[in-house]
Amino acid sequence: MFTIEGAVVELIGIICFCTVAVILSFSLGVIYRKKVAEVKLGSAEKEAESIKKSAIKEAEAAGKEIILEAKEESIKTKKKAEEEIKKLKQDVTEYEKRLLQKEENVNKRLETLDRKEQSLEDKKTSLEKSQEEMKKLISEEHEKIEKLSGLTREEAKDYLLANVKKEIKREMAVLIREEEMKAKDECSKKAKEIIVGAMQRCSVEYVSEATVSVVQLPNDDMKGRIIGREGRNIRAIEAATGIDLIIDDTPDAVILSGFDPIRREIAKMSLERLINDGRIHPTKIEESVAKSKEEIEEIIKEEGKKAVFELGVNITEPELIKYLGKLKYRTSYGQNVLKHSIEVAYLAGLMASELGENALMARRAGLLHDIGKSVDYEREGTHVEIGVDICKRFKENETIINSVAAHHGDTEPKSIIAVIIQLADAISASRPGARRETLETYVKRLQQLEDIAKSQDGVDKVFAIQAGREVRILVVPEVIDDDGMPILARDVARKIEESVEYPGQIKVNVVRETRAMELAK
Repeated sequence: MFTIEGAVVELIGIICFCTVAVILSFSLGVIYRKKVAEVKLGSAEKEAESIKKSAIKEAEAAGKEIILEAKEESIKTKKKAEEEIKKLKQDVTEYEKRLLQKEENVNKRLETLDRKEQSLEDKKTSLEKSQEEMKKLISEEHEKIEKLSGLTREEAKDYLLANVKKEIKREMAVLIREEEMKAKDECSKKAKEIIVGAMQRCSVEYVSEATVSVVQLPNDDMKGRIIGREGRNIRAIEAATGIDLIIDDTPDAVILSGFDPIRREIAKMSLERLINDGRIHPTKIEESVAKSKEEIEEIIKEEGKKAVFELGVNITEPELIKYLGKLKYRTSYGQNVLKHSIEVAYLAGLMASELGENALMARRAGLLHDIGKSVDYEREGTHVEIGVDICKRFKENETIINSVAAHHGDTEPKSIIAVIIQLADAISASRPGARRETLETYVKRLQQLEDIAKSQDGVDKVFAIQAGREVRILVVPEVIDDDGMPILARDVARKIEESVEYPGQIKVNVVRETRAMELAK
């Protein structure tokens, strides 16, 4: 019969059974997993061992392979090094062979040279012996000739020379006499006709150059304005131009005195401009002198162009034309050099035409023959040397250069035109009244005075004034101080005493001027 206690007991039994079953099944599962794990672990250990052994084998194999490769590489490197060493040894051996061969060649050449040297020595000795024998033979022959002739060698030589000279002189005298007669018969009449015809066809005005210029004044009151307060205006004009202003009792006139005609003309133009303007003071004076210098430059260019055009000579170089224009203000023994050059050009052209020579080239040579006088006071050397240099610089024809060089006989003329220039120059200079030596000597002395002063250090400008009785020196104030001025004056005076011949006394006046300027803004 079913009871609760039995049910409970039965339930407890079931629970116990289930519990035991669960425990058994868990224990069995644990045991199984353990066994499985042990089996896997053993399998893993075996596999690991196998992998380890395989890795060790592979490593050993790789190591052996690397060792083999290293050995092979080492063998290759060694083999290559041995081959290179072998090649180097071969090169060295070949080089040694070449050196030995060259050494042998050098030795052979040295031997050859020694043999040649010895041969030359033998020939030299033989030649010396031959010369000695020849001298003996010649001496014996001379002795025989002297015995036969009864004359010594020197006497025979003098006798022969005397006879030859006598014969040559006789023949030369006959020939010269014959040629002179022919030349006189053929040339005298023609030369006279050419020279006289040229002189008749060329007429040039001669005016002796003076060393003073006169400036007319509107009234005598202008003299006081020209002098200025305490003489500052007249001093400024003289310092700027280098010309001496003489203000005396001559009514309505001021005299400008100076040996340089260009300076004198600049001073004259400046003073006339100042008089017309009415404002006379140092600043205005400097401006007027500067403008006058510019005008003189233009006049020089125009005079050069005028001379070229008048003669029909093709000269286009501006500097050469300027040189020609400067000759207008240059005199030689009182004769205007530009007029003289134009006349020489005319005469040379006429004579060249008569003789069948190139008249245009003759006129060009005549115009340029004294071109050196335009700058001979600025450069070292004679006007002939300077003129030749100028013609060479402007690439003139060789005939013209030789004509310039030979017109005073310093160089041998190489053409008919050069001889024509000599004749034309002599004709132009030898006309009565054409030249006056006194003025040329005077001008040269004044120029020499200025050159002596210019040779000193610190000198800015030099003017010979008062007809050469005074030398006015303007110094650079930064170079010459007040203490140095007496020393400079004494040195210049001493040099003048040693180098120049002059009457009376020469005053050396040194001027040092310092200016300060500031602008009022």
